[in-house]
Amino acid sequence: MPNHLVIVESKTKADTIGRFLGDDYTVLASFGHVRDLPEKGLGVDVDNHFALEWAPPHGRSKEVVAGIRRALKGADSLYLATDEDREGESIAWHLLELLQPKGIEVHRMVFHEITREAIDTALASPRGIDRHLVEAADGRRILDRLVGYEVSPVLWRRVPSARSAGRVQSVAVRLVVERERERMRFRRSGYWDLAATMHAASGDDQRRFAAKLVEVGGAPVATGKDFDPDTGALRSTSRARHLDEAAAGALVAALEGATFAVRDAETKPGTSRPKDPFRTSTLQQEAGNKFGWSAGRTMSVAQGLYERGYITYMRTDSATLSQQAVRAARTQIVEKFGTEYLFPEERGRIARGKAKGAQEAHEAIRPAGERFRAPDEVRAEMSGDERTLYDLIWKRTLASQMADAQYLTSVLRIGARAGSEEVTFRASGRTYTFLGFRVAYVDISEDDPAEDEEEAVLPALAAGDAVACEDLAADGHTTNPPARYTEASLVKELEARGIGRPSTYASIIEKISATRGYVYKYGTTALVPSWTAFAKTQLLEQHFGHLVDYRFTAIMEEALDQVAAGEAEVEKWLDEFYFGRTEPGLRQLVSQEHLDTIEMAVVNAIPIGHDAQGNEISVHVWRNGQSLHRGDVEKCALPEGVLPDELTVERAEEILAKGTLGPRELGPDPDTGEPIIVLTGRFGPFVQVGIQEPGTKSKVKPRRASLFASMDPETVTYEDALALFSLPRVVGEIDGEPVTAQTGRYGPYLRK
Repeated sequence: MPNHLVIVESKTKADTIGRFLGDDYTVLASFGHVRDLPEKGLGVDVDNHFALEWAPPHGRSKEVVAGIRRALKGADSLYLATDEDREGESIAWHLLELLQPKGIEVHRMVFHEITREAIDTALASPRGIDRHLVEAADGRRILDRLVGYEVSPVLWRRVPSARSAGRVQSVAVRLVVERERERMRFRRSGYWDLAATMHAASGDDQRRFAAKLVEVGGAPVATGKDFDPDTGALRSTSRARHLDEAAAGALVAALEGATFAVRDAETKPGTSRPKDPFRTSTLQQEAGNKFGWSAGRTMSVAQGLYERGYITYMRTDSATLSQQAVRAARTQIVEKFGTEYLFPEERGRIARGKAKGAQEAHEAIRPAGERFRAPDEVRAEMSGDERTLYDLIWKRTLASQMADAQYLTSVLRIGARAGSEEVTFRASGRTYTFLGFRVAYVDISEDDPAEDEEEAVLPALAAGDAVACEDLAADGHTTNPPARYTEASLVKELEARGIGRPSTYASIIEKISATRGYVYKYGTTALVPSWTAFAKTQLLEQHFGHLVDYRFTAIMEEALDQVAAGEAEVEKWLDEFYFGRTEPGLRQLVSQEHLDTIEMAVVNAIPIGHDAQGNEISVHVWRNGQSLHRGDVEKCALPEGVLPDELTVERAEEILAKGTLGPRELGPDPDTGEPIIVLTGRFGPFVQVGIQEPGTKSKVKPRRASLFASMDPETVTYEDALALFSLPRVVGEIDGEPVTAQTGRYGPYLRK
C-alpha cells in the first residue's frame, strides 16, 4: 500500500489537509522553520560569499525533524507543502537539506487555499524547489542579520536605553518619530466662518438644509489648509481672507435682514466603484479601522481561517481574483441580492490596486472553494473573531464584483450682501439613485474623495430663487496637527513607500512596540514614540543615514524582488552594501573609528526649544529614564506620562520650576533626628533622611524611599514619609511564613 509523506508548517494545517488525502498519505507539521542562524555570533561569513552558518536543529525542532525522519523511512514519496511564498520556499529547502531523502521522489506542492479541489490540483501538478525564492529569503535574512548584529552594539554603547536596530523596524520607528516631530513643531491657528440653516423662500418643498460661508468680497474664506503648520500664520501663497471672531460676528450682524438668493445650482450624476478584494495590508488596515484590531490580531485570526480551509492564503500582495472565484462571487451575488447588482462583464472586475513588487501568481484573500460559504453557513464552526473577520472578507469579495453605486450630487451657491461686500454660502448633498455594491459593503480604509459630500437631499432650487435664512451664527475652528499613526495607517504608509513586505508588518509593529518599547499606544490606537526612539532615530539619521532612508530601504526591497524573479544576484548587492566598494559600507560605519565620532551628549539630547533668554531646553535620555535640561546648569527628572508633543517650552519651564526648587523639609527622623526631605531625582520623586550639600559625596548612602505613583511631592506629608520608610514590614503570617508589605518599581505589594 503506497505511503506518501506530506510536510506542512502547522498542526492545524496538517489536520485539515489530512482529512482530504486519505490513508495513503501521512501529513506532518514542521512547526515553522526547522533550523535557524546561531543565537550567538553573526552567523554570516562575510568573507566567504556571505555564506550562512546554519545552527543544527535543537529543542523542539530537533524532535520534529527526528519524527519526520522516522516517517520518511517508510515513505514512497515526499511532498513539501509549505506556504507558497519566500518563507515557505525557504522552509521547504531547509527540510530537504536536513532530510536528504534517497531513493524516493521529492515534490514541491503549492496551493493558495485548503480545499479538496485545490489539494487535488496541487498533487497533480507539483514542481521543484524555486532556488530564486530561497535566495531572496536568504538575502533578506542576511541583510537583517548584518544590520541587527552590527549596528545594535553601536546603539547599546551610545544610546544605553536602546534595545536593537532592526533594518525595517528602525525605518518604521523613524516614521512614527517624524510624525511626532511634526506635532511638536505644530502651531495652532484659529479661524472663523458662518454656519447657516436655510430653506426655500416659497413653494411646497420647505426642507431645511445647512450652508457654509465660503467667500467674502470675492475672496475665499480661510480654512485649515490655508495656515502654515509650523508658524500658525496664513500661508504667503494663500489669497484667502482670514476671519477672526470679531470679523465673523460683524458679518453676522451685517447680514441681519439681508436677502439671500441662489446664484448657481448644479446637479450632476456620479458613480463610485467598490474597492479591490483584500490583500494582506488592506485587510490589516480595514480590520484596524473597523474593529480597532492590531495587525498581529488580524493575521492570527486570518491564519486560523486559512489553515482550517475557510479563506485563501492570507499573506499576499495581489488583489487579483481567479476566474473560479469570480464565478463563485457572481453566483452568490445573484442569490443574495439579485441580477441587477452584478458587475455587467462576466469576466469580472480587474483589480486596480497593486502593491509594489506584487507577486501576481498569488490571489487576493477571499472565501475558499469553488462555492463561497456565506457567513451564516459557517457561523457555528467559528469563534467570535473568526466570524467577524470571515464576514468582512466575504462581503468585500462579493462587493468587488458588484455593480457601481450611482448618485446625484447637488451644489447650491447662495449669495447675499453684507454692507458693501458680497458674500457666498455653499450647500451640498448627495442622494443615491442605486446603491450597487453598497448594499453589501462600504469600505473605510482609504480616503475616497467621492465620500466628501454629505448624504443629504437639497430642495429643487434654480439660479435666482429666493432663500430664507432661518439661523445664522459665527462658527469658530482651530487647525489640528497631523494625526498620529495608528497600526492601520502605519501599515498603509509602509506599503505606499515600498518598505518591508505586507506579510511582515504585523511582526514589525509587534517588535517596535511590545518587544522593543520604542513605540507605545496612547488611548486605544494612536502610536507615540518613546524618548528612546527619538535618541535612537537621531543616532541613525546622523551616522547611518542610508539605513533609515525611506527610498534606500525601498530599493533594498526591489532588489530582493529582482532576486526572487531570477533577475539579479544577491551576493553582488550584499557586497556593495557591506564592504562599500564605491562609498563607505556597513563594515566601515560600525568600526571603532566611526564609533569614536558619535557623541552621546548629542545623540541622546532631544531639543524642545529655547526660553526667552535663549537657553536651550532639551530632554536627555538615560538608561532608565529621562531628564529635562535648561542649558548646562538647570535640570530635573522628566515626569512620566508627558507626551512629546505636549512638552512645549512653557510646559518644560513649569516642570523645571517644580523640580529645581530644592528639597522640602517634612520633619525630623525619629531615630536620628536628621530632617526628612522630599526630592525629585532622575528616577522620580523620593523622600530622604538627611541633606547632602551639592557636589559632596558620602560613603554612607542616605536612607531613601520612592513615592508611590499616587503621591505628589508637593503634598506628601510627614506621616506619609514615615509610612514609606517603614517598608518592608511584616503584616502577618500564612502557613508559618511571614507576609511582608514591600514597595518596588511598580508600587506597593505583598510578598510571601
